[in-house]
Amino acid sequence: MTRPADDSPHVLVVEDNPGDVRLIREAFAESHLDSSLAVATDGEAALDYLHGRDAERPDLVTLDLNVPRVDGNEVLEAVKTTPDLASIPVVVLSSSSSREDIEETRELAANSYFVKPVDPAAFISLVRRFVETFAAVGRLPLGEYETPVE
Repeated sequence: MTRPADDSPHVLVVEDNPGDVRLIREAFAESHLDSSLAVATDGEAALDYLHGRDAERPDLVTLDLNVPRVDGNEVLEAVKTTPDLASIPVVVLSSSSSREDIEETRELAANSYFVKPVDPAAFISLVRRFVETFAAVGRLPLGEYETPVE
């Protein structure tokens, strides 16, 4: 399903690293996708945002696993087990390439898992690729889920 061109996606970025937030913003800007980003710097703030009555429901959540107060897996589980939120696509952006982390997020129903590249240009390119794919076809690339998890 192709998203209408005038349908500006709203994205919740759950990330405590200001540098990564800046790179994610750059990736969205480079994608030329008219979108709005809200940032939660910890898991508790993310859950407050998602359950807030006045907050705009995101079309997409990018989620770092290692955030303070409530970790990313707990946020993911809360999103995917809450009927009003379960349909929101969640992309995990993590520095961990651990098979255990990848498998746990798959079991918690994340839509995609990507290991954050260390190189800023590669990080921006990765985020831009999944954002553009999501905008064009309404689905996310699988990332690490494309590799069989043993």
